[in-house]
Amino acid sequence: MNWKFWKKNKEKKKKSAGREWLDAIVFAVIAATIIRGLFIEAYTIPTGSMERTLLVGDFLFVSKMSYGARTPMTPVAFPFAHHTMPIINTKAYWDGIELPYYRLPGFGHVERNDVVVFNYPMDADPPLSRPVDKRENYIKRCIGIPGDTLKIVDARVFINGKANELPMMSQTQYYIKTDGTDFNPKALADIKVDVERANTDEYIMTMPKESVEKIKAFSNVKAITPIVGDRADFDQQVFPHDPHFKWNQDNFGPIIIPKKGWTITLDSLTYPVYQRAITIYEGNTLEIKGNDFYINGKKSNKYTFKMDYYWMMGDNRHNSLDSRYWGFVPEDHIVGKALFVWMSWDENGSFLNKIRWNRLLMGIH
Repeated sequence: MNWKFWKKNKEKKKKSAGREWLDAIVFAVIAATIIRGLFIEAYTIPTGSMERTLLVGDFLFVSKMSYGARTPMTPVAFPFAHHTMPIINTKAYWDGIELPYYRLPGFGHVERNDVVVFNYPMDADPPLSRPVDKRENYIKRCIGIPGDTLKIVDARVFINGKANELPMMSQTQYYIKTDGTDFNPKALADIKVDVERANTDEYIMTMPKESVEKIKAFSNVKAITPIVGDRADFDQQVFPHDPHFKWNQDNFGPIIIPKKGWTITLDSLTYPVYQRAITIYEGNTLEIKGNDFYINGKKSNKYTFKMDYYWMMGDNRHNSLDSRYWGFVPEDHIVGKALFVWMSWDENGSFLNKIRWNRLLMGIH
């Protein structure tokens, strides 16, 4: 006699092949999204602003855990698409829901000379007006951290009055004067300098400092001089884009990088430097009426920063649009720390040399 007649006999139905595939795909998407969002993510180098530390075509892994992963700020988004859907080129997210910035605990903080992936701050502006975590991903070297005083003199960076050591593979432009004899193309290729010929006996070469001595050794070279902007030149494209500051990419500052809790006094000199951070990045209104400043409608010439900020520059100093042009990077824009190159693809290489084998699993310093 069946004494368990009062229990329903629940017969387990076998899943169809289609259902099993669907479950596997959903699980894979969820797992990959968690790994990508909280732990590690792959990136590709699209431009030469970090050459020769990083080359166009380098594929690298970036650690979200180094500084702590951000929790999603724009949670409704298409999986694996950043800000734009492939092929159809529409938005890959819905900004109807935006969550406040919060960062999980990490292994440490951004330090000077770290190679950092971050969201491009200028994507906050129209016509894109993207949310913070959907702004374009950039990669640069962090030159200054919160509270630092930064100055650039004749292309040399000084932090808190001390010369900052150049990255090993940092490169810049040099003027080369020759006796009119052509260079051996193979010899130049071996040194791997970027060459632009001005006329029969003058060249512009972009190269690391370590290559300068090799170029000097050529018998046809008569002079070699770094190309540095004049200290008196004003470049309107350079931050803060104000004629009070006669700065250019090679001569800049001094400028203090904002730190959370730091209070500034607003005046005609501090306003151009910090107004974007106060308004765009920290969400305040800032107006000038006569000689007075109004923050969120209240008269005040004092402002205390809510976030830390950073100064980012490319290692390819004369071919990098970086903080010299658009200013500070807020802490909520920080994505992660570059770890190592797992693949490197040379689009211009020959059929058998597309992969740069010597760069595989190369650490980033």
